[in-house]
Amino acid sequence: MDSNRTGVLTIVATPIGNLNDMVPRAVQTLQSVSLIACEDTRHSKKLLNHFSIDKPCIAYHDHGDRHMIEKLLLRLEKGEDVALISDAGTPLISDPGYRLVAQARSRGITVVPVPGACAAIAALSVSGLPTDSFYFGGFLPAKTGQRKTALNDLKAATETLVFYEAPHRILETVVDMAEIFGHQRQAFLAREISKTFETFLQGSLDELQQQISLDTNQQRGEIVLVIAGEDEKSANTSVDSDKVLRLLLKELPASKAASLTAKICGVDKKAMYQAALELQGK
Repeated sequence: MDSNRTGVLTIVATPIGNLNDMVPRAVQTLQSVSLIACEDTRHSKKLLNHFSIDKPCIAYHDHGDRHMIEKLLLRLEKGEDVALISDAGTPLISDPGYRLVAQARSRGITVVPVPGACAAIAALSVSGLPTDSFYFGGFLPAKTGQRKTALNDLKAATETLVFYEAPHRILETVVDMAEIFGHQRQAFLAREISKTFETFLQGSLDELQQQISLDTNQQRGEIVLVIAGEDEKSANTSVDSDKVLRLLLKELPASKAASLTAKICGVDKKAMYQAALELQGK
């Protein structure tokens, strides 16, 4: 090991299901580094064993103690190469790694990627929805009120929206999306990408809700939701409705303000009432 050389931190993408999606460079990198930082060492050992990778592993979580980050940085500064992997897919994309990468860069340590699988991009690429501009929202809040607030903030977005969702919340999330984005907003659900029970559902949010309700298998596994953005005309109407609602709330009760806003702007009355309550902090 060159004592004057600083180690390299490599962010290595791993398969999200099918092990054949592991790129050769990822295997070579993991075989050559001094240490592999894993989201879950027990989970990663299965992958490493499959590719005959026998390297020391250490558990790393962004929200763990700072001592672990410092330990990894010191090893890099001593010239050891370190790889970071998550349980599946590209690290840092709704997975640990941001704090380590940020501090490594601030200390002049080289950070490079080994590109590979990413569930969000894989789902978007086959969704049939516009891909020229998109917003990745990761996981929405688990609590209903917070989730609806987050969705309301994105109601007028014209970009395609991409989210991860836990299987036990998928149905209620789609219900909330239909209420806020509109029941006919086009959507796409990708489940268990590249795995044995890979499933794709396409249609309006109402249609997705019905399919998920009737088939409980759609409430299992790893899920990506892709939602069409609002069209420009509707987006402008949505912005106007927000302004109208805020003005009317200064003079009228929430229910009346919501009803008038719906009539004036041609938007959903229930959605306006929910927005009115949130603006009033109720």
